[in-house]
Amino acid sequence: MIPVITKTAKTVWQVRQARRTGRSAWSAGPWKWIVPGVVVALVAAGCVATAFVSAIVGGDQEAEAVEGAVNLGALPPAALELLPDVQRILAASCPELPTPWLVAEIEVESSWNPRAYSSAGAAGLTQMLRGSWGEATGSGPGNWPAGSRPSDSHPVWEPVTHLEYAVPWMCTNLRSITQHLVVTGKTITPLQAMAVCHIAGCSRVTGSATGIPAPGEAGCGEQCSSEVQSYVDRITALAAQYTVATGPRLEGAPPRPAAYTGGATGCDFEDPSSTGCLTGAAAHVVAQIEAGFGRWTWGFACWDRHEWNPTSDHPRGRACDYAVGRLGAFPDEPEVTAGWLLAEWLRAYSAELQVKYVIFQGKIWQARLAAAGWTPYNGGGVYDPTDATGGHYDHVHVSTTQ
Repeated sequence: MIPVITKTAKTVWQVRQARRTGRSAWSAGPWKWIVPGVVVALVAAGCVATAFVSAIVGGDQEAEAVEGAVNLGALPPAALELLPDVQRILAASCPELPTPWLVAEIEVESSWNPRAYSSAGAAGLTQMLRGSWGEATGSGPGNWPAGSRPSDSHPVWEPVTHLEYAVPWMCTNLRSITQHLVVTGKTITPLQAMAVCHIAGCSRVTGSATGIPAPGEAGCGEQCSSEVQSYVDRITALAAQYTVATGPRLEGAPPRPAAYTGGATGCDFEDPSSTGCLTGAAAHVVAQIEAGFGRWTWGFACWDRHEWNPTSDHPRGRACDYAVGRLGAFPDEPEVTAGWLLAEWLRAYSAELQVKYVIFQGKIWQARLAAAGWTPYNGGGVYDPTDATGGHYDHVHVSTTQ
């Protein structure tokens, strides 16, 4: 079941028509909400575990459940053995950190060897440095002597104890750096930013243009930049490998749409929602939605000048927004269900419809990152992701590739 957020927003979204020339007012309208953490159900076949893991939304620490799946058959044996403890610790201390990502980061750090120790003095599963372990444990089991390896009986080597301290510490970085990404609109994802924090320090995120330092940024030279990028890429790839995307929520959805065969065009087709234009692919999406869903209950808007965001797909005729409920307000449960049906239908048939990405309910799905599923939407530095409209709660956005 998709969690539903219901609260009237402080802003009013004006339908995007060609004759609108100014930017509508956006207000912050902060709101917070909580959904319980991770619930895991092992499939009887034993090859996949369906998990409800959380994703950070905006800058808040509260999180909502996001459907995902753990590919048990792909996990390292040591990770599989510790999976119940991993899920328990995540549920209690960091529900927004997906299990596949944590498993992948530990695999890259230590290959799940609880006795791993680096020449830099990092110890255990997540390769905690002495200073980081001290921060993580506080008044807990304490640190080891400076300049020496932890004793054989030190708790940093004990896998479950290590994770019980390391995961909340990692989550602190995740939550704080996510707020930075929301404010700055950097392109790196919150999970990738957390990984950069872990290997190189959060200053590499805050001091770089994208969140991953290029040579010369944030005190990072060529080798540093290359190592950070490689580290993030390896974790991202492994996390996708450890994840099994759940099937789209398509019960009651229209059948498969006709595939677009018109090729790339200019903005040459009539936009039925404005006096503007659409590309052939976008016009096909509009036609297929109407053919499958009928006249959209709350209306839609496509072409718009978007003077405040000239890089948007709207002025190029490649994007449409389908309203869900009353514009400027968080929709109710039936409205959200209808919105998700459209969003998932667009995702499921992205190839036929030439879909580039879909945004709804604070989530974005991108065709080029399909394995990641729905990920948190941070507003791209233009929109307030906690707002009913800025976070795309009151409408489904779809952009086409051409």
